[in-house]
Amino acid sequence: MSIGSGVLWIASDTRVTGKVQDCKRLEVAGSLEGELEAGTVVIHEGGQVYGDVKAEQAEVYGTMQGHIFIKNLIDIKESGSVSGDVKYGQLSLQSGAELEATLKNVPPELDGDFHLEVKRGESVKIKTADLTAIDPDDSADELTFKVSNPVRGFVALAGSPAMAVEKFTQADIESGQVMFVHDGSPLNDAFFDVVVFDNDNASSGDPQTLRVSISD
Repeated sequence: MSIGSGVLWIASDTRVTGKVQDCKRLEVAGSLEGELEAGTVVIHEGGQVYGDVKAEQAEVYGTMQGHIFIKNLIDIKESGSVSGDVKYGQLSLQSGAELEATLKNVPPELDGDFHLEVKRGESVKIKTADLTAIDPDDSADELTFKVSNPVRGFVALAGSPAMAVEKFTQADIESGQVMFVHDGSPLNDAFFDVVVFDNDNASSGDPQTLRVSISD
């Protein structure tokens, strides 16, 4: 076993049991059993990984078994075998590869500063810096935001600014079509809650609140 510059190499004659974490790139030609957290995982032909795996991406030429979370792409090569409980962002399965797993798509995440500023009684566009969705395997028009609990205003689309909407897409935000319309009330704050869903109806979880500061 050798390590340098955040890269860990487990040689074909080496067996490791325990926890590996904070590793930029892990290459396994031998055997690893335990907990693994890394940026990129490469399991070479003949290499074996068993246990809890969490990584940004993985290339599997050997064997991987256990509770597996790959945020972006898990690429299972012709000689590769993956089994267990697998959550992934994207999946590539070459002809001849083996996959025996309970597969779950990684749900989308909400991001942004969750804050707007608007003049009283006016409207403001919601930009990706304010609110956005992160999902490695769904396009912008497949990510749908659902609005609830609007207070002292409402969300609208640019084509119908007087009409409140309860849904819009990531594509709508990116094209500048989504806005918050203040109702003119005298209080100096407003807000609404939001959740995002992907094309498989996986959600970002509990609603998060986007808060709006009102100025005169």
